[in-house]
Amino acid sequence: MRRTRYQHGSLKLATRKNGKVWEFRWREVQLDGKIRRKNVVIGTLGEYPSESAAQSAADSIRLTINRQTPTQALKQASVEALVKHYREQELPEIYHDRLPEPGERDDHHKAYSTQYAYEVYLKKRILPRWRSYRLSDVKAVDVEAWLKALPLARGTKAKIRNIMSALFSHAIRWEWADKNPIRSVRQSAKRLRTPDVLTSEEIAALLGKLPEPLHTAVELDAFTGLRRGELIGLQWQDVDFENLLVHVRRSVVMRVEGTPKTEASAKDLPLDAALAESLLKLKLVSPYQQPTDWVFASPEMKGKQPWWPDTMWRRYGKPAVTAAKITKRVAFHTFRHTYTTLLTQNNEDVKVVQELLRHANSRITLDLYAQAGMAGKREAQRKVVEMVLKRGKAVA
Repeated sequence: MRRTRYQHGSLKLATRKNGKVWEFRWREVQLDGKIRRKNVVIGTLGEYPSESAAQSAADSIRLTINRQTPTQALKQASVEALVKHYREQELPEIYHDRLPEPGERDDHHKAYSTQYAYEVYLKKRILPRWRSYRLSDVKAVDVEAWLKALPLARGTKAKIRNIMSALFSHAIRWEWADKNPIRSVRQSAKRLRTPDVLTSEEIAALLGKLPEPLHTAVELDAFTGLRRGELIGLQWQDVDFENLLVHVRRSVVMRVEGTPKTEASAKDLPLDAALAESLLKLKLVSPYQQPTDWVFASPEMKGKQPWWPDTMWRRYGKPAVTAAKITKRVAFHTFRHTYTTLLTQNNEDVKVVQELLRHANSRITLDLYAQAGMAGKREAQRKVVEMVLKRGKAVA
């Protein structure tokens, strides 16, 4: 029986019609036992000006062609090699530098915005610290100490930890590692400050200062709890004026059109008559009224793309917050938190609130979004005090 050995392969600078390229070569054992030589172009000399750069780029290929090599040999692979293979397999749009087609979705791959976020953390945080480490040399206590020293928010540190855990889960799946050391890393994601929510009076004051189209966007956001990508991704065909419904069919993040966050996120939402009236008024004055036109179409992009939410908020939202004399930190997501809190303060059924927010379960709704107002807490306290003191007087 042929013994499986770790293949390093060979790298050669070859000449092609379009110039010089780095060519990686290796041997592959066929089902009949015969050996077949294979090769693939890593990149051009311009992309990898030195052999060391090209060798580094070939590391992810080495991991793939050695997937049947004994685990002990693969443990010598570096974190950098693992990251490159992870990018190729799990972050394909980022790896191949392409945008997904509208409506395109692969259940095995993350959304483009998530891929982009992972890429940022990999490049700016994980690789600079762990690039040269062998997989077997990454220890939980070292990762935990490193995270503790980072001058970042707890939530950000937790994201970095989770991405590193995903890397090692990828290594286990490809049988390059037999354990995930990151599972033992302790990192809290607890917020240092509670997100601000607005009172009904503050929302009314803010709406009074907002120009269109942000006025209608905030009104819709505050009374439906749409995520900002879902809000910006609305087209007129998604607004059912006859049946008073909003169909959540897409989300636009970083000007890339994708599907809603989860299956629960794609559920229809009720559209109050007053909201429908505001949307209809906006449509009548909009130059973009076709079914596939964006509700919040960008005039600078001639309606081909929706407004960039950060631009819209910076241009119109922040000045309006100041004019309304609101000192809280306000952004699009503030209205989703506020909507949840106002619903719970109105003693709405938890299941109804969960369905309106389109959360997968009610725990997310209550633990992360809902806040009890001081007036509600005072009233609850008053009832207990009154009940106890009255009983005490009766006994006396």
